[in-house]
Amino acid sequence: MRIESSVTAISWIPSEAITGMPKIPFELGIGHYDEPPPDQLEKGDLELLRDADRFREANDLRAWIEVAHGRIVGHGYDGGGLVGSTTFRAGPKDVIVPGVAFETLQSEPEVQDQSVRFVQTVGGRAGFPAPRRVKAKPFIRIHSATAWTTLALTIHADGTSEHELVGASPFPRHWIYDHDGALVLKTGTVDFKTWYRTAHGKHTPWGDEESEAFVVEAESALERQLSRELMQHGAAPDRRELKAGDALVEQGAPGDELYLLLDGVVVVDVDGKELAEVGPGAILGERALLEGGTRTATMRARTRCRVGVFPAEEIDLAALEQLTASHRRETHIPEQPTR
Repeated sequence: MRIESSVTAISWIPSEAITGMPKIPFELGIGHYDEPPPDQLEKGDLELLRDADRFREANDLRAWIEVAHGRIVGHGYDGGGLVGSTTFRAGPKDVIVPGVAFETLQSEPEVQDQSVRFVQTVGGRAGFPAPRRVKAKPFIRIHSATAWTTLALTIHADGTSEHELVGASPFPRHWIYDHDGALVLKTGTVDFKTWYRTAHGKHTPWGDEESEAFVVEAESALERQLSRELMQHGAAPDRRELKAGDALVEQGAPGDELYLLLDGVVVVDVDGKELAEVGPGAILGERALLEGGTRTATMRARTRCRVGVFPAEEIDLAALEQLTASHRRETHIPEQPTR
């Protein structure tokens, strides 16, 4: 019996993720940030998204095992990687610059009695020149830094499987989809400055150096829909930046603002007990708007964070009530994602 499974990572550039001088073409409309990928991947979507310039790269790890009489008798990789192109709007005609795909790295499968673990790295250089100073010789580089993801997939003889984001470049954002094409995990932070200066040569998997990624569970589809509506309609929100350890709100304090976590990871704590760890796209602070204006939890930055701040009068309270029913962060401890 042949058992197949998969895990897919899409790497894309979220709004305002680029800092410093390289940000200028994006602010002028010459370059572009990427629209968020879909919540669900269907067959053929990766090729369509690549052709539409919707991501920088995709790691599509597919693998199989052959089982006979309860024993694993065969195994192998399928799938591979896709590296996109970058479209620049310069004058009357767009300029399309292809990315540079590196060799796909596939580790020798780790075969156990009842399972096989597969590990695959996909990446390359983005399709645009990026002159910059770096920390190693020759100290100035013209081409862009290297972006990548390393995925692991374990397939069991009983037909089950599990996946893991082993490592990833600090930039851009990486979203992880399971065997059914559902968005399940995402990297919590984007660090353009570190990536821009260091992600080249030996400081990549092709130079035998991996970069650990901070992974969080994906928020619900309803939460993603509401966060997009908040960002796309009305005035641009105020921004707040937090360092690791800073409190966004304190339990028991008054509050009449809603927060959208743009980047980073926030811990939700009630009565000194950590209940949840949430990442980019999470809507925070909604209970105070619905339940008397008092914060019901302390929310503290686990990493550096960027937060959008929205006044209560701009919020659809009916939508928040639906979201609150699905959150229940103050009443249970969710299962933590695999890292």
